[in-house]
Amino acid sequence: MDKNPPAPHCSRCNARWQKSGTTHCWSGDSENRPPAPADCPTQHSEELLATAFDAYRGDGEDARIARVAARVEGLCYQPLPGSSAVNARWTRVEDTIAFARLMGYRRVGIATCIGLLDETARLTAVLEAQGFEVVSACCKAGSIDKLELGIAEKDKVRPGSFEPACNPIAQARLLTAAETDMNVIVGLCVGHDMLFNKHSAAPVTTLVVKDRVTGHNPVSVLYGQNFYYKRLQSVPLAVPEE
Repeated sequence: MDKNPPAPHCSRCNARWQKSGTTHCWSGDSENRPPAPADCPTQHSEELLATAFDAYRGDGEDARIARVAARVEGLCYQPLPGSSAVNARWTRVEDTIAFARLMGYRRVGIATCIGLLDETARLTAVLEAQGFEVVSACCKAGSIDKLELGIAEKDKVRPGSFEPACNPIAQARLLTAAETDMNVIVGLCVGHDMLFNKHSAAPVTTLVVKDRVTGHNPVSVLYGQNFYYKRLQSVPLAVPEE
C-alpha cells in the first residue's frame, strides 16, 4: 500500500460498470474481476478502509446503524423467481420507516424548510400512522431578520421587506431538546443542511433535497446534461462576488 495514496476518482469506473456491470470492488469472481484503475482506493488505501470497517464491528451505534442499513438495503429489493434480477419494492419513505423501526427508534424529528411545511405535515401523518412520535422544527424558527447575519438588504429574496434568516443550528438544538432518536431533513438549503448535520445530536438522514427548479429532484439535472443542462459542462455558473 502506498504511503501517500492517490486521491480516489471512483466516478471514472463508470465506463467499466457500463461495459460489464461490475468493477474491481464489485465482483463475485475474484479471479477474473476487472483490473483496478491507477487511483483505486481498494488497492491503495487498504489500511484506511480496513480501519473504517472496524467501526462496524461490535455493539456501538455506528455498528448498529451499519448493520441495520445493510439489512434494509436487502429488504427493499425483491428477487424475481427464476431470474437473477431483483425488483426494487420500497420507496425512500418506506426505507426510512423500516430503518427507524429496526433501530428501535420511537421519536423522529423533522428539520423542515418553511416552503415544504405541507410535505412535512404529510410525512408526519405517515410516520405517526406507523407508530412513531414525531416532532418538527421549521428553518425560520426565531424569526430573526437576515440583516442580523451581516448581509446587505440587496441580498434578500425580496429587498426592502422583513425576511427571516434560516436557523439550522436552532433546529438541531430544538430537536435535541425534544430528545429525538433520529432526525430527517426535509428540504433544507445547501449550507443550512450542513450546519444542521453538524449540530444534530441524533443521527440524520435526508428525505428531501431542496431544488427549487426541478421540484426537489436534483438528479434530473444530471440526466439532462446532454441537452438542457449541457451549459454546466462548458459555461461557468455566474455567481456574484462579495
